[in-house]
Amino acid sequence: MPCTVAPPAHLQGRPCSWKDPNGRIISNTTRDATVTQLKSLHDDILSRKSNFDEVASRLSDCSSTKHSGDLGPFGRGKMQKPFEDATFALKFGEVSDIVDSDSCVHIIPQTA
Repeated sequence: MPCTVAPPAHLQGRPCSWKDPNGRIISNTTRDATVTQLKSLHDDILSRKSNFDEVASRLSDCSSTKHSGDLGPFGRGKMQKPFEDATFALKFGEVSDIVDSDSCVHIIPQTA
């Protein structure tokens, strides 16, 4: 089931990302600040002020950013449970609310 995951900063507990290999930015970013930014981006995506692919390519800390946030197909048991549950609950074309996983927070649009 193809799914896309998105922006931007990961939770404070994550030690590093490809964009922040030493963890300097992430260690100084709170979950609340990340969620505030994601809510704003979520609203912009839903209102079509912003395009998910562009936002994910520009802001995501996930290495999927080079694919506009697209993780490609995956089945159950391959992702962290909160992420997986949110993904499989979405219908084609829907966009999740903010989803917390052990590693970060996400916005997930269902693309298939």
